[in-house]
Amino acid sequence: MTIHTESFSTTLESLRSNPKVYQNLETLLTNVGGNVSLHKRFRALFTLKNLCDEKSIDIIAKAFTDDSALLKHELAYVLGQMKNPYANDILRSVLSDKSQDPMVRHEAAEALGAIGDLSSLDILGEHLNDENPVIRETCELAIARINYENHPDKRKELSSIDSVYTSIDPAPPNTDIQSVSRLQEILLDTRLTLFERYRSMFALRNIGTKEAVLALSEVLLHDPSALFRHEVAYVFGQMQSPDSVPALRSALENKDELYMVRHEAAEALGSIATSECLPILRKFRQDDERVVKESCEVALDMYKYENSDEFQYADGALGIVG
Repeated sequence: MTIHTESFSTTLESLRSNPKVYQNLETLLTNVGGNVSLHKRFRALFTLKNLCDEKSIDIIAKAFTDDSALLKHELAYVLGQMKNPYANDILRSVLSDKSQDPMVRHEAAEALGAIGDLSSLDILGEHLNDENPVIRETCELAIARINYENHPDKRKELSSIDSVYTSIDPAPPNTDIQSVSRLQEILLDTRLTLFERYRSMFALRNIGTKEAVLALSEVLLHDPSALFRHEVAYVFGQMQSPDSVPALRSALENKDELYMVRHEAAEALGSIATSECLPILRKFRQDDERVVKESCEVALDMYKYENSDEFQYADGALGIVG
């Protein structure tokens, strides 16, 4: 998803000083009237992400009572990207709540890793033996990321990474290796830690060539870790390379694939937004799996945005300032 924040940069303070902005965004995000479409709720969520203050976090936290696992997963993702320890309590609560969908709990763990607070190591350690492999692997990654970020030497390395991608990733890219073939070897080596393999994945993302896309496609189509497969699909959405469409379509069409991988493949197709993506998304917008169905709805809105002259995806505050 290409989200332009520049249009808000000069007006953030005026938005934050207007109570109507927060009231409107809360009404949209929490769907008070029960008639707000999911894609409009997503746009409200990303507006709150741009506002990036404690009021926004409090509003986002209220939406974790929703019955949409897709929305709640995105709530946790946004809280991690805001990188404010104020969100730690709600994220800890979501991770520990076994009634939440594993996809939501996974994203809460990943968000704690993105925030990078050492105080989160205890709860992440508690879930290293969770019955769900996606939760176990996410906590392993989050612990590795927090330790990496809080190491004095590594902190300097993190701050020096030059990337066109502004996301806070589960692992920093490997900056020591530039060879796609060597990075692919690391990427596919299941004997290595997931953290090391993720670092190669993000390095390949940053390289961004067709060769890099094809190397990543091998993981999406064949890796034993559903978490890793899902993250490659997410990365493809960032890269927006048409070369990734065949692998993404294969993942979305595979009814035996885990729903969270199929969901991420759908959203990536919406972000890539070439003409070949549209019929694929339309085909699966009535999928039997709710997360996949809703992801296609959101992806179709992303497709529309990417093919429009709209400058700002996160437009939930527009029309109420003044």
